[in-house]
Amino acid sequence: MKFFIDTASLAQIKEAQDLGILDGVTTNPSLMAKEGITGTDRVMKHYVDICNIVSGDVSAEVIATDFDGMVREGENLAALHPNITVKLPMTREGVKAIKHFSGKGIKTNCTLVFSAGQALLAAKAGATYVSPFVGRLDDISTDGMQLIEQIRTIYDNYGFSTQILAASIRHPMHIIQCAEIGADVATCPLSAITALFEHPLTTIGLEKFLADHKKAAQQPAAAK
Repeated sequence: MKFFIDTASLAQIKEAQDLGILDGVTTNPSLMAKEGITGTDRVMKHYVDICNIVSGDVSAEVIATDFDGMVREGENLAALHPNITVKLPMTREGVKAIKHFSGKGIKTNCTLVFSAGQALLAAKAGATYVSPFVGRLDDISTDGMQLIEQIRTIYDNYGFSTQILAASIRHPMHIIQCAEIGADVATCPLSAITALFEHPLTTIGLEKFLADHKKAAQQPAAAK
């Protein structure tokens, strides 16, 4: 499974890249604003800065809601860097734009997906990625993982190449569950990824190893 980091923070992206486990980045206008990146020129430059750190795909979201606007924005975004994946909403106009871009060989990410039917439409249109929002479904007492399972089954049934990019990941167990089901990608905060490192038995075991090593090093050498 690929790991994407869901942020616009260059520092966090660099940290994840340095860990050696980062495959890509997803971001959106809200995450850009959180980092103080405003204005079209600054946002566009920031996307390039992200692409210069990561070797994998970087999802860049359109703001327009009409087909012509999505195409115009998406083409401008795609021209920034080969790593750019145009992120489009799961709407009628968005699906039409996905079909347009797939015909031109431009990578797309269909976002705000909350049903298997929506995921099926995105795959039919040729989306590179589909982003079901696991955490937001959990927030309304709906099983987000069940949706991942449904999409996996449908895509496997018909051989769709669209990758399942599990989004709205809240904690490390979401990542593990997505991996068990067979999601192609998990995009999440850096904190959810780094939490996978932690286990109390690992901490206890390492402390014991180090203590035993220190004790052995302090013992005098055996007499000849």
